Amino acid sequence: MPAAQNAQMQPVRYAPPRATAAGAAVPAVSGYANQVLAASAATPAGQQDPESIRAVATAFLEQQTAGLPGKITIAVAPAFARGLAGCTALEPFMPVGARLWGRTSVGVRCAGARPWTLYLQARISLQATYYTAARQIAPGEALTAADLVAHEGDLATLPQAVITDPSQAVGAIALARIGAGMPLRQDTLKSATSVAIGQTVRVVASGQGFTISAEGSAMNNATPGQQVRVKTTNGQIITGVVKDGSTVEIQM
Repeated sequence: MPAAQNAQMQPVRYAPPRATAAGAAVPAVSGYANQVLAASAATPAGQQDPESIRAVATAFLEQQTAGLPGKITIAVAPAFARGLAGCTALEPFMPVGARLWGRTSVGVRCAGARPWTLYLQARISLQATYYTAARQIAPGEALTAADLVAHEGDLATLPQAVITDPSQAVGAIALARIGAGMPLRQDTLKSATSVAIGQTVRVVASGQGFTISAEGSAMNNATPGQQVRVKTTNGQIITGVVKDGSTVEIQM
């Protein structure tokens, strides 16, 4: 699942409808501003129509969530904008700490001569496939395809690291006990070729004509080729390179 984004759009500028020769009004803008004009057709002079703010916020969230998995549904609460000055430069943005799923908020600010900022509540639903454990899985066990059960649901109501692609779980090693029916999460699994914090590993130090090995405890997560710190049984902390899921190499 995706993380919160402090995205900010360029100001949305629009102009009043211009009359054609036949007297029909033709919008002079495109994009978000088209929605602003449509929503504000009956707006009192000098005031910002609340629905125009909501329309801009909705369009912004649709744009920001375009790359997320599954079917996305966005609902933005009505804006309470009574008395706000009319604006020709609306800027939608994500507030600091807001996220792009579940219950969240979106901001719209006016960058015009009479600036203001408004925050709207929103609900973003992500209907997609996720996977649960078909049986109880013990720590250290490797998962197979038979251990996965597919479900359809709203990812916004599930743990952020829930597995949505079976390739993320098949062949992985359980780091903790996983109950039958529980959602599979990336943070409770590790690649069979990587090491995880707290895991017992074999440290191999080799040089010209000799090889020394000892056991230790990994102090951080790492994949093959990455560095990992290991605390040996005598309390010494050394740094090596992960070779596989149980071996760390140190070049002397």
